[in-house]
Amino acid sequence: MSLSQALGTAVAGLRTTQAGLALISGNVANAETPGYVKRTLNQTTISTGATGSSVRVEGVTRQLDQYIQRQLRTETSGGAYADLRSQFYSRLQQVYGDPGSATALETIYSNFTDALQSLSVSPDDFSARTAVINSAQVLAQHLNNLTADIQGLRSDAEQGLADAVRTANTAMTRIAEINQQIAGTNSIDGATATLIDQRDQYISQLSELMDIRVTTDDANRVMVYTGAGTQLVGTQPAHLDFDAFGTVTAASFWNADPTKRGVGTLTLSTATGGTTDLITNKAIRSGQIAAYLEMRDQVLVQAQSQLDQLASSMSLALSDHTTAGTPVTSGAQTGFSVDVGALAAGNTVQLTYTDTTTNTQRSFTLVRVDDPTALPLPNSTTADPNDQVIGLDWTGGIASVVNQLNAKFFGKLTFSNPAGTNLQVLDNGGNTTRMDAFSATATAQTLTGGVPELPLFRDGVAAYTGEIDGSGKQITGFAGRITVNAQLATDPSRLVIYNTSPVTPSGDPTRPNFLRDRMTSASLMFSFEAGIGTATAPFSGSLPSFLRQVISQQGSAAEAAKNLSDGQALVVDALKQRFNDASAVSVDTEMSNLLVLQTAYGANARVVQAVKEMFDTLMNI
Repeated sequence: MSLSQALGTAVAGLRTTQAGLALISGNVANAETPGYVKRTLNQTTISTGATGSSVRVEGVTRQLDQYIQRQLRTETSGGAYADLRSQFYSRLQQVYGDPGSATALETIYSNFTDALQSLSVSPDDFSARTAVINSAQVLAQHLNNLTADIQGLRSDAEQGLADAVRTANTAMTRIAEINQQIAGTNSIDGATATLIDQRDQYISQLSELMDIRVTTDDANRVMVYTGAGTQLVGTQPAHLDFDAFGTVTAASFWNADPTKRGVGTLTLSTATGGTTDLITNKAIRSGQIAAYLEMRDQVLVQAQSQLDQLASSMSLALSDHTTAGTPVTSGAQTGFSVDVGALAAGNTVQLTYTDTTTNTQRSFTLVRVDDPTALPLPNSTTADPNDQVIGLDWTGGIASVVNQLNAKFFGKLTFSNPAGTNLQVLDNGGNTTRMDAFSATATAQTLTGGVPELPLFRDGVAAYTGEIDGSGKQITGFAGRITVNAQLATDPSRLVIYNTSPVTPSGDPTRPNFLRDRMTSASLMFSFEAGIGTATAPFSGSLPSFLRQVISQQGSAAEAAKNLSDGQALVVDALKQRFNDASAVSVDTEMSNLLVLQTAYGANARVVQAVKEMFDTLMNI
């Protein structure tokens, strides 16, 4: 090796050592910088002649385990999803109140039934009557407040989605910009490594918002897709759009039809101009966005449905009066006649007959409908899985109703209007059908109708009948509108007096006992839409048992969400630790490396000094 080769090699060693010192300096300086990945120097041996070799810096390497990084991104999405759900469930539990506390829904309902019990014991006690009215008003107001709180949570989810979309768009734009900056880079230098760190940070932000899949091409560009395969970032970023609604109510639901939608939807616009509705396609399955959607469109909607079911059942249990049909015959035909003049929109007629050819009993619920645009009604209109629902357009009067029924049951049953508002049905003489039962259920509209039923609860100032019209069901959001009948608040004596001719005695326990029994022990059937029971096996039981089921279900769901969140947090923390073990800067290790470089630098400097001295000797000869 010539002296010039030796000098060149020593100088290369000095340059490489200096680069290593700069790299260690950067590692130590960024030891606490979020997202910074430890770098190491890439050194390559090069030939400097027949016998010599030198060194060259090829770039830097980011020290990370890509497999763990992929796992971490996946679990980060799951962790963010589980954590946000747990937060919402916890807030929902706070809305319901701590079990046993004075502000818990179950306690407030119990106070109402206790007041009814006291009234049944002392019907003529003015204070007992007043206590019933006061406790009913507290219960109604509490249901109003619970509805407002639940819709407030849905509004928070709506706003959370809007914020998440803005964050996602920023992240996708920056990922695409960095892709362009480093595209085609053959080796990674310090500046490129910094850009990749930044890009990984934006990818991590995106993984918190949704489940993603990331691939890298030969040009060091990353392609980002949702877990379902929808591309978010390629050579250009896609763009998320969310048309947030300013107000969310109990009647605000997501629907693929924009004319029926009351909350925002999430669409993705690609760089080529295509548009995809991510909610319709179920493209986002995890992350905060998925959690917001689930809470807004499913969990909180079901929670509201449970309150509405409770409010509706309370109201109808006290106000609905069923009148059995009067038996009638016509030759070989038998049947019943019932007065339907008191029926309001939403009220029903129950019909049961036996198909004698198969000895099968068939049940039908005929529903009065005053808005034909609501027709036809689905069988889920009632909670009973064994009946068939038929909506009847009542706008043409009873004659039109008779025609509709005869068309529906042609050859099996014969309907007629023999007089006034009576509706009569006859079988076909036992040839193929035999009538079993026929009755009408109407909502009591007055406090003194001669029956124990009364409209204790109202829909604001209107009657509550469970009406269905073209705009939806009256039950939707009813818990937020339920009130105590103002006439009762003015005259609590009507809690006892249900007839004016003759006047009900002030100590008559008939109505108080009816109120108590309906609110405490009457067996009712509840729609599966409340999440208690199923469509084929709906929950049947008393109002207190239904309320206990609701509270228990919500508590179990909150606990399960908390356990899932805690478990997911452990997984994410473990992966972060494994990732940091490989990628985070260890100051102690860097200091050890610094000592090695310091020694190497001194050795290379000594070679340079020796070569200089030898050159000086040669020059002096």
